[in-house]
Amino acid sequence: MSDVESYAGDRKDAEKPLPAKDLEPFGNEESAEVKYRTMKWWHCGMLMIAENVSVGILSLPSAVATLGMAPAAIMILFISALSWYTGYAIGQFKLRHPAIHSMGDAGELLMGRLGREVLGLGQLLLLIFLMASNILTFNILMNVLTDHGTCTLVFGVVGLVICFLGALPRTMDKVYWITSDSFLLAFLSVFVATVVTMIAAGVESKGHIPIHATTDVSFREGFLAVTNIIFAYLAHVAYFGFMSETEDPRTFNKSLAMLQIVDTVLYLISAMIIYRYVGPDVKSPAISSLSPIMSKIAWGLAIPTVILSGVVLGHVACKYIYVRLFRGSDKMHRRDLMSIGSWVAICLFVWMVSWVVAESIPVFNDLLSLISALFGSWFSFGFPAIFWLHMNKGQYFRNARKIFLTALNVAILAIATAICGLGLYVSGAAIHDDSSSSSWSCANSA
Repeated sequence: MSDVESYAGDRKDAEKPLPAKDLEPFGNEESAEVKYRTMKWWHCGMLMIAENVSVGILSLPSAVATLGMAPAAIMILFISALSWYTGYAIGQFKLRHPAIHSMGDAGELLMGRLGREVLGLGQLLLLIFLMASNILTFNILMNVLTDHGTCTLVFGVVGLVICFLGALPRTMDKVYWITSDSFLLAFLSVFVATVVTMIAAGVESKGHIPIHATTDVSFREGFLAVTNIIFAYLAHVAYFGFMSETEDPRTFNKSLAMLQIVDTVLYLISAMIIYRYVGPDVKSPAISSLSPIMSKIAWGLAIPTVILSGVVLGHVACKYIYVRLFRGSDKMHRRDLMSIGSWVAICLFVWMVSWVVAESIPVFNDLLSLISALFGSWFSFGFPAIFWLHMNKGQYFRNARKIFLTALNVAILAIATAICGLGLYVSGAAIHDDSSSSSWSCANSA
């Protein structure tokens, strides 16, 4: 049996109207002009894959090169299991409190007005930084495809405009059809690009490649590699928003399983094979380790997922602001100038800020590490553990199972704290020491 109450459908008072604090964020949509709660569980799963399996996978082979094959494989599996559990905790918290649409809403429930502002701002900043990583990746692939055909800043603007236009639909089901016509454009894009990279790495391999089961690496380099693995599992910040736009939030566990199985298998196989055939000198992103021709082919195949994962992230960021502004009003459900104009203005602002971040931290691994330490540690691990502790307050030592889960969630909270503190140190040092970084430069970023 679940540790928390089931969704409204299983409540004893299911036939009674829910109090205002328990209402879904989009209210009653029976007669609404624009409806939001329209996604099936597999739609949600595909969106989660499109959001998560993108930029992060490109940094994993270099993490394997730094840590060695055995520690890297263990770390990928460990982070996957941890993120699956914390994702489940978020889902249970949403079912207990249907009105939650964002981390800001969860923060208000936990800590009042201050919690709303702190977690809401943190969620928005995390999404903006993730969007920035997509723009940075777009810069790299365009530099490769065009042989640095123009100033890198111009490529960044092009990526900004494309993602901005893709995020303009207000409802998530419309974004689903954009992102997935469906798997073919989003997931299959990164899957095929990854397979091509693995095959090309094997074909282009030059004789004996020295590979290592373990490595002798400094703490700073090793932890930087760990944060890059953590980056590949940072979808949690969008879970509340995704659940709010599904027909039945109780099916979220199916969507979560779909995501975790697909991304972990793909991460583990691709990272190990690419490292096996490229060796310790594998670059990040990994596609850049291929020959010029194969690199262009692989990057060309990856274009849809780079753009579409950015579209999903941008949509969630914009929806947070939009719901915050118009919650409780029928403006969200209208197609008038005020409603549409506000949405367009929010999208443009958010994407412009993300472009500024991308151009300010133009080193791929450094940006991923900073995002993981500053935001991912809390939104993917720390806060879900706090949600569990809040839901089970007063029951921590009720039985052996509760004692185990209490210890587990306290341990996860400690892990999140360590990731944040140590990650900020190593990523800050890397950004400071990386002499190759060229902020706001036309230089080739590939």
